[in-house]
Amino acid sequence: MERMSDSASTVAAVGPFDSADTPGTADSAVPLDDAAPAWERRFRAPRVSLPDWAEHAPDRSVFLSNASGTYEIYAWDRGTGAQRQVTDRANGTTTASIDPTGEWIWWFADTDGDEFGVWMRQPFGGGPDVEAAPGLAPSYPAGLAIGADGLAVVARSTDEDGSTVHVVRSGAEPVTIYRHRESAGVSALSEDDTLVVIEHSEHGDTMHPSLRAVRLDGSLVADLHDGPPGEAPASGLSCTGFAPVFGDSRVLVSHQRRGRWEPMIWNPLTGEEHEIDLGLPGDVGVDWYPDASALLVEHDHQARSELYRYDLATGALERLATPAGTVLGATARPDGSVEYLWSSGERPSELRSTGGGTVLVPPGDRAPGSVAVEDAWVAGPGGVIHALVSRPAGGEGPYPTVFEVHGGPTAHDEDHFAPGVAVWIDHGFAVVRVNYRGSTGYGKEWTDALRERVGLIELEDIAAVREWAVSSGLADPERLVLSGGSWGGYLTLLGLGVQPENWALGLAAVPVADYVAAYEDEMEALKAMDRTLVGGTPDEVPERYAASSPITYVDRVRVPVFISAGLNDPRCPIRQIENYVARLGELGAVHEVYRYEAGHGSAVVEERIRQVRKELDFVKRHLEMPKSV
Repeated sequence: MERMSDSASTVAAVGPFDSADTPGTADSAVPLDDAAPAWERRFRAPRVSLPDWAEHAPDRSVFLSNASGTYEIYAWDRGTGAQRQVTDRANGTTTASIDPTGEWIWWFADTDGDEFGVWMRQPFGGGPDVEAAPGLAPSYPAGLAIGADGLAVVARSTDEDGSTVHVVRSGAEPVTIYRHRESAGVSALSEDDTLVVIEHSEHGDTMHPSLRAVRLDGSLVADLHDGPPGEAPASGLSCTGFAPVFGDSRVLVSHQRRGRWEPMIWNPLTGEEHEIDLGLPGDVGVDWYPDASALLVEHDHQARSELYRYDLATGALERLATPAGTVLGATARPDGSVEYLWSSGERPSELRSTGGGTVLVPPGDRAPGSVAVEDAWVAGPGGVIHALVSRPAGGEGPYPTVFEVHGGPTAHDEDHFAPGVAVWIDHGFAVVRVNYRGSTGYGKEWTDALRERVGLIELEDIAAVREWAVSSGLADPERLVLSGGSWGGYLTLLGLGVQPENWALGLAAVPVADYVAAYEDEMEALKAMDRTLVGGTPDEVPERYAASSPITYVDRVRVPVFISAGLNDPRCPIRQIENYVARLGELGAVHEVYRYEAGHGSAVVEERIRQVRKELDFVKRHLEMPKSV
């Protein structure tokens, strides 16, 4: 389970989306203010996620949009064209799914962004919300699979019980079919509602999960584990879903057996495994076509992606026409077309169809574009590092430069539209994004490299790219800003202490600041992730936590620091940030803190704009800005 980046995201079937997707079509869309700066208009422009559609009623879909000014769930009847806003909450709603019949929309109700709550459901056509799984106490969500006739499989986690999976039926008490202290969640439910696949880390390695197929009473059908029983596996496994055909027990799985994500088909009833070698150099994500005759393949290579159709009968691999850039999500429709969410560094994202045209055409002005992304390949201590560079359209370097560090840590930056990057470009800065060791998208060995020297490995790669940026004439060494959100915020604070001479200023959003206190207060699934990364608990390996914790190096910070934090954040909790801030104060370090009433980032557009304004103001007061600003 990842510490997410600073943009809102959809955990369930609606997502994913980036932070500046295509404007949506809801009637309540907030009009753009032509007098506002371009960077503000990028955030305010309405946008949508990739729609999730009902398997047995494909005209019925749900999607996520900020059309009201807050990210909420919307229903869309493709047959009539009607759309309506499903949820309306002060801090937004980002997690939803639709049942196979299209009758019910499920959405997750937390409190002010704390991610702790219960599933609710609402009729597709509108009506009162009702609790979807009565009898289940509030928890953190860990997956949802909805079947027919009121059946659902709900995965949860709590600090007290660890991970649990429950079968829920209308009018009956939930039945617990799985329980374990380590991280686990539900991945799939078979079309005939008889088999469930659970993704788990009972072996203690959340980066390389295993799969278990069980019946609805919890009885074991089969295990899929890439290693000796009870031991950490050599590679991870991930389940996309059962074949969408009644009575078909085949499961679509991704594996890392050859050092990158590739597909295979597993039948838990027979034990058969069929690995599919597509001959593509990058990581591959797969999903079923609706008739299970083919696979929709998303190939991610060198921070860009493309789509293919793989015919299971013939083995033919057909490239689907998509523009250069990044596909942020795709789904095959019953008519054989593919809908996909796409963007590039210079173009705001669009919801397109391989059948032609765009889907969910926006009602108003499109967000202003930005600049194209350039590639940099830099020799680093652990191999060649890929970095993405965005530079202002006018003027010449060296530029004041923001090193924008991505979250995760198991994620990576791509060539897609990002309003947060465009803010700095508009103000005369270059922006460099580093896919450091630990990032996904460059093979299993690259991702796994950060373990046990957490934070320090990533900073070595960032330092190598910094040296290249300065020596190449891109970056002004006296005006280098280290910035990031979530894990990127953590690396920002750690970098300001470990590499104090490298940076002129730091901007850290929702960071890990005191690793031990963060472990004590964070949600249980993230504790499991930290045990995997660091190699144990703070009691078991205290020296490793100390070596990787920003508060260890706080007395070495020499530059101004701006920190923003959500008061209800379960991933990077507020107490550990206050510990770090208190030490900055004791040391007399120049710093400012902005606290807001939300969780791990905010789903409210104006709140996000407020945070960026504060960052800009802080930089203007503490760093020499380009003359054009």
